[in-house]
Amino acid sequence: MARAASFLIGLLLALLAIAPAHAEGPFDRWAAVVVAGDFRAHSGGSTEAFDNARRDISQSLTALGFPAPAQFSTRPKRYPSQDVAASDAKSIQAGLASAAQAAPAGCFVYITSHGAPEGVVMGEKILRPQRLAAMVDDACPGRPSIVVISACFSGVFVPVLERDDRMILTAARPDRTSFGCGESDRYPYFDDCFLSEIGKARDFAALGRAVQACVARKEVDTGMTPPSEPQMWIGPELRPLLPLYAFSKARKPAPPPVSTSQPAGN
Repeated sequence: MARAASFLIGLLLALLAIAPAHAEGPFDRWAAVVVAGDFRAHSGGSTEAFDNARRDISQSLTALGFPAPAQFSTRPKRYPSQDVAASDAKSIQAGLASAAQAAPAGCFVYITSHGAPEGVVMGEKILRPQRLAAMVDDACPGRPSIVVISACFSGVFVPVLERDDRMILTAARPDRTSFGCGESDRYPYFDDCFLSEIGKARDFAALGRAVQACVARKEVDTGMTPPSEPQMWIGPELRPLLPLYAFSKARKPAPPPVSTSQPAGN
């Protein structure tokens, strides 16, 4: 009897020894970078909309199981408790490369800022599609990547960023503005929809469609025209894999409070 008990105890200890400490989530080894590229409202005054989105999107990604995203702001000293670096192309490139080296399974890049037909505003400069494509190509070769750009005219990034293993989601088509960057706005429209829908969607493909629908509703409700028409592109290699990166296997973030302030184009 004692020998049987000893055997069972030994077997249990062996099983505990080989059992994983925790079940790995779908995004445990994904690198994430979230960037606020400006602090100016459409009026020229100051707005917290972009940095609010940067902070809360980073928190939502962490809630889904991503490692803590590398965050960038044009006013990093304003947020001393948030571990934020300066939003310039060199720093972002270095941050993405470092994050991708530490978390080699996939890459997620989110940029929220003003936009122009030439690219996205990054402080006093423009981050052009070719530069961003080179950053992601260099840091994340041969791995699934998701790039989200919340800015006016951000559809201009789609054809340059397209890769077979990549998803691209933008706040507007190449010839349209997006909305919600006034001095009192909590978030730009697109970021608000991203945050409100991420807690409901099953994966990033479903999230992209939900964000598109949410933005269209908000623009109709507030009378903003012409519609921004957010764009989504998913490469053929990544499309069948996205259901494997299901949010149901991760911790779902709660949606943020809905902004009620008046919109402005960004």
